[in-house]
Amino acid sequence: MKIYLDNAAATPMASEVRKEVMRGMELIGNPSSFNDAGRIAAFEINKARVTVAQFLNAHVEEIIFTSSGSEANNMAILCTASKSPKNRDRIIVSPIEHLSILEPAISLKNKKVVYLKVDKEGFVNLEDAAAKISEKTFLVSLMYANNEIGTIQPIIKLGKIIKNSKKGGRYPLFHVDACQAAGVLNMNVNSLGADLLTFNGSKINGPRGIGVLYVKKGTPLDPYIMGGGQERGLRAGTENLSGILGLAKAIELIDKKGGERLRILRDYFFSKLGKIVPEAKINGPEWKNRLPNNINISILDLDSENMLLELDKYGISAGSGSACTARSVEPSHVLKAIGVGKEYLNGALRLSLGKQTTKKQIDYVLKILPKIISNLKKRYKIV
Repeated sequence: MKIYLDNAAATPMASEVRKEVMRGMELIGNPSSFNDAGRIAAFEINKARVTVAQFLNAHVEEIIFTSSGSEANNMAILCTASKSPKNRDRIIVSPIEHLSILEPAISLKNKKVVYLKVDKEGFVNLEDAAAKISEKTFLVSLMYANNEIGTIQPIIKLGKIIKNSKKGGRYPLFHVDACQAAGVLNMNVNSLGADLLTFNGSKINGPRGIGVLYVKKGTPLDPYIMGGGQERGLRAGTENLSGILGLAKAIELIDKKGGERLRILRDYFFSKLGKIVPEAKINGPEWKNRLPNNINISILDLDSENMLLELDKYGISAGSGSACTARSVEPSHVLKAIGVGKEYLNGALRLSLGKQTTKKQIDYVLKILPKIISNLKKRYKIV
């Protein structure tokens, strides 16, 4: 039996998406060319852009295609920073953001990073946010739903706080990293209050190598890649036509009721866990305001790498945290930030469910996991 439980890293591409990607590969024209082949390619991109815009309840011209969610996040940080007024030299983030937010923010010259407080479940403190937003803030960037521990932030409430602080002006801007939220949470950029929003194809059963940055009309941004007029002059380069078409198809295939099915499976796992693995600790919110497909647990005194290798032997593909830091020997910065104890830091497992996940598969994991833990403890003589 092969069980894939690393959907937070990348979801399997839907067969319908694969067909659309192949169709895009057969379109030979450059969308910028003034010939029939180019016009056909441009028409297909424009049609896909409409699909994305409708998904976000945005205008077509507010959709910028990128190569990934990480690129879109970098673009949101770096391009707003370079365009911001000199007196706006503060960027506000939380310490549990994806590294494609934290690292660009830290890299900014002549800018200061201000961190919001998070509690033991990963939720930001809204009073703390309101106190830290000032006339010096150019951007607040927050992850809608955390990729490691599944915490769903109160984005709408935070958006209202930021809107009130604008006082009729453009600043501070609000960026939402919605890569994990797309497909299961509200993506209406107007109700979220977002000036910029990021998501990508690989998290919604779409193709890898394609991302989106929503940029609200009037939002000041400098170009990210220069040398062409593509993507409103913000990102030069011939568009990834096949990836764009695959992304649009993936959006069309989103099951609005799919999140509830995954929530039931997630809660079933949690309800059984304490009985069969009493030494397990749940990281993040236990039930409420947690991504429906996210399970993150730590096993006392065990190592994630060893557990993942053992799970692989039984045909179970899982993760330990962000796929972008999976090869790092350092404990998760997210788990550190929410105060997970040292004895639990190295033994984190992330099981992220997907469209293909069944109750039978969850039962199999619940059967195998205690066996793996027992064997590892015996092997390393852990009492």
